[in-house]
This record gives sequence, C-alpha cells and structure tokens, in this order.
Amino acid sequence: MFKFGVDTFIWAENFTEKDLHLIAKAKKLGFEVLDIAIAHPEVFPTKLVRDEVKKTGIEVVTSTTLNKDTNLISPDPGIRSKGIDSLKKLVDINVAIGSKILGGVNYAAWGYFTGKPRTMDEWKWSVEAMREVALYAKDKSDMIIAVEAVNRFETHFLNIADDAVAYCKDVGTGNVKVHLDCFHMIREELSFEGAVKTCGKEYLGYVHVCESNRGIPGTGLVPWKEFFTALKEINYTGPLVIESFDPSFEELNKLCAIWRKFAKTGEELAVKGLKNLKDIENKL
Repeated sequence: MFKFGVDTFIWAENFTEKDLHLIAKAKKLGFEVLDIAIAHPEVFPTKLVRDEVKKTGIEVVTSTTLNKDTNLISPDPGIRSKGIDSLKKLVDINVAIGSKILGGVNYAAWGYFTGKPRTMDEWKWSVEAMREVALYAKDKSDMIIAVEAVNRFETHFLNIADDAVAYCKDVGTGNVKVHLDCFHMIREELSFEGAVKTCGKEYLGYVHVCESNRGIPGTGLVPWKEFFTALKEINYTGPLVIESFDPSFEELNKLCAIWRKFAKTGEELAVKGLKNLKDIENKL
C-alpha cells in the first residue's frame, strides 16, 4: 500500500506558529505523512513543531526552495556560502523534528535564470555545495536530501530525472536522492514509467503526486496507472504527497503561476485527491 501525504502549502504559504494545528489536522483527514514547507528556516518554530509531531504521531518530511540570496549556482561565492549555511540550518530542523526527507528546489535558486542552458561551472558549484551539506547531514542523521526536477519555467538546472540522477551520482555521498513531481514530469519527461525506472529504487527518494494543472489529483492528464505501476515495480516505499497552492498566496504565485482556484479550498482539493489516488491504487 502506498503512503499518501499532504503538503502544508494546501493551507498556508509560510508555515509559522499559527499553523501548528495543521499537523493534527492532516492526520485527522486521513493522511499518513505531512510535508512541512519551510520558506524561512531562520524563523521556523522548530521546538513547537517537534512537540506537536511527537504528540500527533504523524510522519513528517520537509521541502524548501533556495532564493537569490542562497543560490548554489550563483557566480558569487558569498551567496553560495549563504546557501550552504541555510541548508545546514534546514538539516538541523529536520533532525530536530524527526524528518527523514528534505525535498524541493534545494540545489539552486527557484526561478533563477541566466537566459542560457546550465553551465559546467554551475554544475560544479552546486555539486560541491551540496556535497558539503550532504556530508553534514550524514553526520547528523540517516535523512536524505531529495533534489526536485522541476519544469523549464522554474529552473534551467534540473528538469528531468536523468539529470537529477546524474547530480546525485556526482555529489556521491549516498544520501542525495531524486524528488519527482507529476506536475513537472508531465511537462518534461518522455514517459512516467521511464522517469521512475531511470531513478530506480536506489535513487528515487521522494514523490509529489500533483495533477497536470495542480488541481485535484485524478482529474487531469497525469497517467496515474502507469506511474503507480512503475513505482510498485521498483518497490518505492516513500511518501506520495499532494501539493498545490492557493491564488491568494503572495510569494509563491508568480513562480507557480496559480491564477485560479481548483477547488473551493485547498483542503477539499487534497481530500478529494486522496480518495481518487487510493481508488486508482486499489484498481491496479
């Protein structure tokens, strides 16, 4: 049986102390995993989250994005250094709250473009920085860092599973894996089965189950049967997390291009999506 989860972006753009109740709510709604999106690690309420997670008993993971001030592919070594420090802070947060996965666009600034294809210098800068962070994480925990391949409109650095696997291999620490997201896959991959098998059991570390338009999973163009069959064939046992965003968000919407609602509320989207995905799995 798959282990389905939900992202805090369903409810909140920036997880703060006021959102602690979402930890228990996710479990009450039937989700086994909660992905806590951490936009600002410097002000994240780590201790309060840790206490609530222990009390609730739900599995938690985290995801994040780097920005122009923490960009691991910046030509400025000072900015890359800040990115390393920020990721190490995120590692500390994950260890403290009991999370075993740090996913997202954690290898370059989200939405950063040079107007050219990825360069060898950018690859070298990011790989070297990630290696330092990954070794730091390895000393602290058995957690993994999962690098999310996202579409061409959000980065020029990692768009497909093949590149993400090459990145993991070049980092070479064993605890850097691939984060696949259906929303991005349907724009960039040649096949869902092919992307999953490119990663295989060794390199696939995390999955977001998002619909082709970021709407209710199971209502769009994603080939769920093909995707789920491939995941079962490689014996993927990690979380499958529903992620979407609300058009009222301020920081994220420009990059996510969310201009309309796909359900009355984010919660409705997630709950209906969970039912659809479980139905699809049960028919395999």
